Amino acid sequence: MPSWNQVARRIRVPLGFVFSALYLWMAQPSPTSLIIGVLLVVVGLSIRALASGHVQKNEQLAVSGPYAYSRNPLYLGSIILAIGFVCASRSWLIAAIAAAMFVAIYIPVIRSEEEFLRSRFPEFEEYSRAVPRLVPRLSPYQSSANSFSWHLYWKHREYNAAIGSTLLFVALIVKLLRVK
Repeated sequence: MPSWNQVARRIRVPLGFVFSALYLWMAQPSPTSLIIGVLLVVVGLSIRALASGHVQKNEQLAVSGPYAYSRNPLYLGSIILAIGFVCASRSWLIAAIAAAMFVAIYIPVIRSEEEFLRSRFPEFEEYSRAVPRLVPRLSPYQSSANSFSWHLYWKHREYNAAIGSTLLFVALIVKLLRVK
C-alpha cells in the first residue's frame, strides 16, 4: 500500500487541473482583483523561474540563487502564485480549497523530498539547519559561484507554469468581460 506522500506526489498535477476547472467556474474576478492577482502571480512565477535555473535534480544539492535563502523556493513561488490566483478569484471558498490542498498535498510532498535529499546528500543536514523550509532568510546561506542557467530553466520546462498562468488569466478576463 503506497504511503500518503507517494499518493500526494502522484495526484498533485492531475488534481491541479481539476482544481483549475473548478476555479474557473467559481471565480468572480473584478478588474482590481485581476491586477492584484497578476502582480502576485508574476512574483511567484519569477521565483519559480529563478529557482529552476539553479537546481540540478538528483545530481547536486542546490544552495545557490534562491536556494541560498529558502530550501524550497519552487514551492514558495507556487504558494505566492496560488495566493495571486486566489486574490484574482475573489472567492473565500477557493481560498479554503487552495489552503486545504497545500496542507494535504504539498506539505507531505515537501517533507518527502527533504527525506530524499537528506539520504542522498550528506551536506543537506547542515544546509537544513541554516536555511528555512519556506520563508526566506534575509542573507544568503553561502556565497556560490553557481549562476542562473537558461539551460536548466528549459530542461525543467518551467515555462509551462508561465503558459498555464497566462491561459488561466485570459480565461478570467473572458469571464469578467462576459459578465458585463
